[in-house]
Formats: sequence, structure tokens, C-alpha cells
Amino acid sequence: MLVMLANTGSIFGTAEFWVAAAFVAFVALLVYYKVPGLITKALDERADAIRRELDEARRLREEAQQLLNDYQRKRREAEDEASAIIEQARREAETLAAETRQSLKESLERRTKLAEEKIARAEAQALNEVRAAAVDSAIAAAERIIRQKVTPDVNSRLIEQGIGEVKRRLN
Repeated sequence: MLVMLANTGSIFGTAEFWVAAAFVAFVALLVYYKVPGLITKALDERADAIRRELDEARRLREEAQQLLNDYQRKRREAEDEASAIIEQARREAETLAAETRQSLKESLERRTKLAEEKIARAEAQALNEVRAAAVDSAIAAAERIIRQKVTPDVNSRLIEQGIGEVKRRLN
């Protein structure tokens, strides 16, 4: 029967009609089996999944931002603490340097004073040694001179004179 309809030259004989009829039948089958609802449901599920993923991504982004802010705050605090430690160390170093300079100055003053005292003692000892040597030399020279100049007569007269001087002073 289709062949007869196709040969009659009516609208049923054109290829466009049969393409349109097949398309309408196809769409009718899709509607009968509720394919558009299934497609809509699948698209809605996919949209919900995408929405959940976007919400999760937004939440993760907010957490990451909060972590970033926390780490930046901790970094600033660490930098401030490091600056405070450096400043404290600098002050302690300056104090230690001043104390070291002062103790070095005091040590040098003590050592200078000890050296001056030692030099003064050495000078006094050298002076005493020179005086002792001069006295010894004078005694030796006087002894030589006396031996050469004093004769036994002069010697007895000097002894008598010395004894007389002692008696006079004692009385």
C-alpha cells in the first residue's frame, strides 16, 4: 500500500513527508518512553552535582584563604619576634662591649699602676745598690788612703784623740 501511495503523486509520495513522519514518530516514541524527563532529570542531577562541586570549591577556597591569612599573620608575628630578638641581642652586645671596654680600661690601669710601682721599686733598689757600691768604693778608697798615709805614730795619736773625744762626750 505504501508503494501505491508513493506513486500517486500526492503529498504522501514525497521524501520530505516521510522524513517528517519518521521524525514525528521518533519524537512520539521519545515522549512515550519519557526520555525528555529522563534527560531533564539527568541534567538536573548534573547541575546539582556541579552546584555541589562549586560550593565545595568555594568552601575550600575560603578555607585556603583563611589558612593563608593565618600563615601571613604568623609570618608577621615571627618577623616581629625576630626583630625583637635581634634588637635585644644588639642591646646586649652593646652592653657587653661597654662592660668589656670598662673592664679592659680598669685592667690596663691596674697593670700600669703595678708596672709603675715595679719600676719605682727597681729604681729605688738600683739607687740603693749604686749608693752601696759608692759607699763600698769610698770605704775601700779611704782604707787604701789611710793605709798609705797613716803611719803608726799618726795611728796612735788618732786613737788617743778618739778615746778622748768619747770620754768628753760621755761626761
